[in-house]
Amino acid sequence: MQFIPLYYKKNLEIINPEGDVGVVTLWSPCGVVKKRLAQIDADLLNNNSRIAVLGTLYGDGLPELLRNLLYNPQIRYLVLFGVDLGKSRLSLTNFFSQGLELTTCLGSTVYQIIGTMQKMDGAIHPHMFAGRLTMMDLGAPNEDEALNHVDAFFKGLAPRVDIEIERIAIPLPQPVVTRYPSEPRSHTITATTPMEAWRELVFRLLRFGHRVHLNQGKERIELQTVKVTIAKPEEESSEVLQEHGFSLEEFREYQRRMLNPHLPPDQRYSYGHRLGQYFHGDTLEHAMVMLRENSESRHVYISLWDTGGDYLMPVRGHPCLVSLYFRRFEERLTLTAVFRTHNALRAWPENVYGLMALQRHVCDKVHQAPGPLIVFSHSISIDPQGGGLERAEALCQFRRRQRSADDFFIPDAHGDFFISVDMEKKQIIVDHRFEGQRLHRYIGRSAEELERQLVVDHAVSDVAHALYLGRELGRAEARLIKVQRRSG
Repeated sequence: MQFIPLYYKKNLEIINPEGDVGVVTLWSPCGVVKKRLAQIDADLLNNNSRIAVLGTLYGDGLPELLRNLLYNPQIRYLVLFGVDLGKSRLSLTNFFSQGLELTTCLGSTVYQIIGTMQKMDGAIHPHMFAGRLTMMDLGAPNEDEALNHVDAFFKGLAPRVDIEIERIAIPLPQPVVTRYPSEPRSHTITATTPMEAWRELVFRLLRFGHRVHLNQGKERIELQTVKVTIAKPEEESSEVLQEHGFSLEEFREYQRRMLNPHLPPDQRYSYGHRLGQYFHGDTLEHAMVMLRENSESRHVYISLWDTGGDYLMPVRGHPCLVSLYFRRFEERLTLTAVFRTHNALRAWPENVYGLMALQRHVCDKVHQAPGPLIVFSHSISIDPQGGGLERAEALCQFRRRQRSADDFFIPDAHGDFFISVDMEKKQIIVDHRFEGQRLHRYIGRSAEELERQLVVDHAVSDVAHALYLGRELGRAEARLIKVQRRSG
């Protein structure tokens, strides 16, 4: 029986299609792992090898990996050999050792790998691999004893036995997604907290995102040039984050990595390294010096993108975060971050928490209060594979329930309106107010006339507020018409 992948075929490196060992490299590039394996025995990489295939496993992709294994039962051993910068190793090991449990996420019942935050579709369970697959965790390529563990593993393998076992093909769930019309390059979101912003962001993507097909058969649901402003970029409670499927401790670990100037093993870049050492100087420290010398400086711009190394050189692994801009505004230090690409479900919340730590670090050093956090994403998307679509839909349902609550209210950043009717002059009066001050008075004889005036001035910023204002203008016009009929 030969190895035939159902998913991620172009992302896998097949060594010997008839091999019975699969190697999961986690976050380590397959090329790095192959070089380390060649140091043990070059035969591990030829067409007689016990190794059938090598492949990475980042934050997503576990459902596809498990389906590939079920479809290729000749794989008797699954070896973990790679650096893990996320929770991929824990998710995979716990799936086989502890299994799945039912939990509540965003108000819905879902499957989750025990001891992790990893959600699964529930079509595949550990018992489906019982007696046919052995998993071994042999560490990371950069560890001193790692090669010895790998060498001992392969030398201790029992002779291969060809056993005919039926392939099992379990398709991934394919929900139907309807894209609603919008200008996909003009979405702007303003929210108070990170999770509030994330809910709205995922909703916009799921409702308005375009299905795009990338290289190697990848598909994404994408919007372009999305701007998100978080008014209060502060850490939320563990309970709030857990309800959204995240862990505060995991976010804090990511924050520590983002402020770490040292490059992790086997990685081509890290944000902390780009800020601290990559450009032959601590650019973040230089930015803080500039802010101390001139708190109103408009020159505190940091680029993490190296055109020579990231664009002109044909290497893989380029930073998604490309620039930071610090600017004092309304007595607070705002941070604007620009990303070239963004994974909305996995990376965006993590990145936001990393940026919050970065902003807080700079604010503490320059003795300024933190202001809003603004995040631009040139290309932001949802990966519909790996349970991404189901998670996005669950989040949107959670958002709808919250917004449908009787006490839900979002104040309009452009202000409020007070509507009255002048019966003597037969006019409708609309006073535009902000924090108790009257900014402007609109006068008209019909709701339509006032509507045109408000639109010209862009007086309303929130859709819900605009709809409410329209109802109130209609009522005021009805009162005016009623009086006119009586007097006529």
